[in-house]
Amino acid sequence: MKKIIILVIVLVVLSYSLFEARKLIAGPRITIESPSNGTATSTDLVLVKGVAENIDFLTINDSPAYTDEEGRFTYRYSPPAGYTVIVVAAADRFGRRASRSVVITVVNYCPVKDLTLAKQKNV
Repeated sequence: MKKIIILVIVLVVLSYSLFEARKLIAGPRITIESPSNGTATSTDLVLVKGVAENIDFLTINDSPAYTDEEGRFTYRYSPPAGYTVIVVAAADRFGRRASRSVVITVVNYCPVKDLTLAKQKNV
């Protein structure tokens, strides 16, 4: 009877320890909430938002980024016109790494100068 009680206690402690250590075992996790993959935009500023869990260090396109207590991050990024890849990378304290990327297209239409209107004003 005494062996059974000790075995049950050991199993409970072991189960609880594994439950609490699950975040350490899982490694870093990154979720990018916006922008979504394949987005086309015409703005000069893109807000990269998401959640990073179990991390020690976070970068967005090789620039350091910071999270709040819940792991949420917001990063203001000014992409060049055209096809742009945004890479969010993280590492935990054991050196394990994870990364996620999204592709966006920045479309900046240049206004066309109306030359016919300029000629009429000069006449």
